[in-house]
Amino acid sequence: MRLLIDYGNTLIKIALYRDDELLDAQMFKEISAGRLKQLVGEIETKHNFDDSIHEVLLSAVKDIPEDLYSFLSDSFDFYRLDHKTPVPIRIKYDTPETLGHDRIALAVAGSGLFPNENVLVIDAGTCITYDFINKNKEYLGGGISPGILMRFRALHNFTGKLPLIKHFEDTGLLGSTTKNSIVSGVLNGVRAEVDNIIDRYINEYSVSRVLFTGGDMIYFDKKLKNNIFANSNLVFVGLNMILNYNVGH
Repeated sequence: MRLLIDYGNTLIKIALYRDDELLDAQMFKEISAGRLKQLVGEIETKHNFDDSIHEVLLSAVKDIPEDLYSFLSDSFDFYRLDHKTPVPIRIKYDTPETLGHDRIALAVAGSGLFPNENVLVIDAGTCITYDFINKNKEYLGGGISPGILMRFRALHNFTGKLPLIKHFEDTGLLGSTTKNSIVSGVLNGVRAEVDNIIDRYINEYSVSRVLFTGGDMIYFDKKLKNNIFANSNLVFVGLNMILNYNVGH
């Protein structure tokens, strides 16, 4: 069995895999070495398998605590994803050392799930990222724009009276209060933006498949005019493919 860790800007997500089967997935706002050690034991007991966790792959968009890193590197066959990690696609980004590790994982997932197709992967989280992988397994780049919560914060921080929206429901097009007007403007604006960008990738790069993931995926699924393939665990799918590729090599 193997453990995959997606150490993001907002949340820390972990997943337990056996071969290509996702067995367990959890998320935390923070986690210590002691808590992770306890959690590993709980997971192994819960699933009651004869084997235990051997390999660990860490994808981190920021520095992790030293004690956590030491626990992982000392206790497991440990891999850390960076721009030098062997992956089953060709990274043709001009500055690969600046490429987010989550974006690498998503590109690998897109290419692996839909080989021989031009694929666009969209991740709606803290930021909204667009990543394009062509049918030749070449990652060529994409785009980064502010996520939904970031847009709410910008409206509050750069105006004198607009409130900060933290909890909201989809209000449709016509907002009848200031809060609802903000929600309408942000959600409908970001959906229009995403639909337009998808259209451009289809027209300019012959994209035949659009994958969607991320914590804010629910605000886009079935709300876009373009057809999308939604998968909330797409980063883990890519990380598992990368680990398979490295263990096999």
